Order: sequence, then C-alpha cells, then structure tokens
Amino acid sequence: MSKALRARQDMEKERETLQAWKERVGQELDRVVAFWMEHSHDQEHGGFFTCLGRDGQVYDDLKYVWLQGRQVWMYCRLYRTFERFHHAQLLDAAKAGGEFLLRYARVAPPGKKCAFVLTRDGRPVKVQRTIFSECFYTMAMDELWRTTGEARYQTEAVEMMDQIVHWVREDASELGRPQLQGAPAVEPMAVPMMLLNLVEQLGEADKELADKYAELGDWCARRVLQHVQRAGQAVLENVSEDGKELSGCLGRQQNPGHALEAGWFLLRHCIRKGDPELRAHVVDKFLLLPFRSGWDPDHGGLFYFQDADDFCPTQLEWAMKLWWPHSEAMIAFLMGYSDSGDPELLRLFYQVAEYTFCQFRDPEYGEWFGYLSREGKVALTIKGGPFKGCFHVPRCLAMCEEMLGALLSRPTPAPALAPAPVPARRGAE
Repeated sequence: MSKALRARQDMEKERETLQAWKERVGQELDRVVAFWMEHSHDQEHGGFFTCLGRDGQVYDDLKYVWLQGRQVWMYCRLYRTFERFHHAQLLDAAKAGGEFLLRYARVAPPGKKCAFVLTRDGRPVKVQRTIFSECFYTMAMDELWRTTGEARYQTEAVEMMDQIVHWVREDASELGRPQLQGAPAVEPMAVPMMLLNLVEQLGEADKELADKYAELGDWCARRVLQHVQRAGQAVLENVSEDGKELSGCLGRQQNPGHALEAGWFLLRHCIRKGDPELRAHVVDKFLLLPFRSGWDPDHGGLFYFQDADDFCPTQLEWAMKLWWPHSEAMIAFLMGYSDSGDPELLRLFYQVAEYTFCQFRDPEYGEWFGYLSREGKVALTIKGGPFKGCFHVPRCLAMCEEMLGALLSRPTPAPALAPAPVPARRGAE
C-alpha cells in the first residue's frame, strides 16, 4: 500500500472517529438536559432544585446562587446556539430562574452583595466573602439579555460586573473579609480566571463592551499566567499578590482540573488577541503540564488536589475523581487541537473522554455521577448538590459537540492520527 493511500485511509478513519464522538456527545447532551428539565424546575417559586438524588428526587430544597446563575446561563446558551433546544419550555425556565435571581439573590438591595444559599422561597441563608455568586449572577443576566433582547438584563449584568471589578482591583472591604495580621496576601487563581471568563462573556459580539473591558482581560491573563511557578514546572493554585510562591500547604496546592479550565479560558483569550506565541505557552503550561502531573497512572482519571512537593495533600478528597475536572479537560484538549491541529492534543481528548464516559455516565437514570473514588467507583450517588448543578457537564458536551462539528465541516481533513477506538456504549440508553 502506498504512503498516500495509507494516509488517506487514516484520515478517513479519523473522521469516522470524530463523527462517532460527535454523535455520542450530542446524544449525551440530550439526556443530561432532559434530566434537569424533568427534575430541577421549581414551578411554585421559580429557580431550580439542585440537590437531586441519583433518580432526580429532591433531597433538599435549598437554592445555591452559584448554581441558579449557572443553570440560567446554560439554558439560555443552549436555547440560542442549538436549534433543537430552541423551544419555549427551556426559555421559560431560564426566565423564571433569572427573575428569581433578580428578586432574591442580593442580600440587601440596592447593595450588590449576593447570597451563597437561599431558602426555596428566596430568603438568604448564607453569604460567602468572595465574588463568585456575583460572577454567576452576571453570566446569567448577560446571557438572558442575549437570548431575550430585554435590555434590563444587560444593564444588570454590566452594573454587577463593574462592582465585581471594583472589589477585585480597588476595594474589597464590602465583601466582609477581615484583614488579619497573620494572614498572607493571597491571590487564588480562581479570581482572575473567573474575571477573564466574564470579559469574554460580556464582550461577545459587542464592540463597545469588548473595548471597555479589553485592558481588564489583559490584566486577568497576566495574573493567571503568574501562577506558573518553579521555573515553569508547576501551576500553583495560590500565589502572593505580587506573583510569588507562598510557603506551606497553601502555596504548594495544585488543582489539575482548575489549571486545565484556566487553560481553555486563556486559549480563547489568545485567539481573540491573535497571539500564537502565548497560545503555545498556554498549551504547554496549562494543558500538558497539569495533565502529565495530575493523571493517575494506576487507575486513570485526574487527581483532585496535589502537592507540588509530593507531600500528602491535606484535603480529604485529594485522590478522588470529580466530574468537573474531566469536563474541563475534554474542552481544553479539543479546543487546543481545533486551534493548533496538534494530534497529541486530540489523543489526550480521546483518553480523557473515554475515561469520563465510562466512569461518570449513568446509563440508567441520566446525568453523570459527580464523585468517584480513586479507583473510579461511585462514591456519592447524588446527581446534584451544593456545588454540582446543570453546568459543567452540559457546558462540556455542548462545547465539544460544536467543536467536533466544526472540525468535521472543514474542507481539509484534520491532521492524520492513529485512530482512537470508537466510544463503546455501556448499559441501556
């Protein structure tokens, strides 16, 4: 067989594999969205139940503002970007969730501080001294505006965004976190990467807002990049405010999934900026480096936490395999491949996707399990809780379906790669 013929056959097999994954991911997205639509809607008060058992039964009716905002965002994004999700039931639920947030998320209006937990009917239960409830509130409002065209939602999003920026860059006193004498000045990677995500969200197809937040986006990217420490050999979750490594467990903490998520946020930033040199750096340090150190060589899957000096991490769940790092890894590697054509990144997408679909997916009731043991056995049968809602799984599946579709629509086939196995179906559909 000639080299040209062999190469052509390899490319055809690769396209078949990409098509199989596109179909598999799309079918799984349908099943996941159906689970949340059936079990999570609060028809009486608006908003969503997120504490759901394996079969979707509600085991607690508290409402977590992070997850309320995320589900509004997810429903709106699906409604406006996928024809098959462009139906009234999804939009009506998103609008009801958005109105619930408008009425109840802020603890003491007109102040902007949002609750972390609300009762079913919207009374505040708990407040976090961070910016993240407000960030997901902003995402929800901006996406509602894009979906409905109602300007009041965009106004709410921009006003909240500007408040968040004020807290982060000027004065955080309203967050209520005391400045204790012995506490180090810490910058968690989550803060600049979340703001970078919001810069992209608000600036999408909006030149005025894109220009307004362009400097902020560059600042966020620089702050995330300074978490690459130890001569480029480690991505640390926390650094000092001036970009130096901190002492102790806090300074050595690594979260491979978070680094991978930051990686695809940065990749999107590089694409917007047209910066191929930075893109290559991001792929090396935020995709390949955390994957190589974070992938469990014995059982597969990504460790949740690691210690940069190989001490035993202090988090009890450090060796568990959680749903969201694997979702973020799928996005990151497929995005990296789509942008660069590097076959190694596609191989890693296949590796993570095979593990994820095999271990997390629940073929009987739908959605994914969130918490596995190190060995990959289901540790918690719940499908939702205080931190797991309708977000990471459907966002991953939706983005991967779009990227796979774009790859398949290219007139020139993607670079040849020894084909990965077509994803096996396990259990009943």
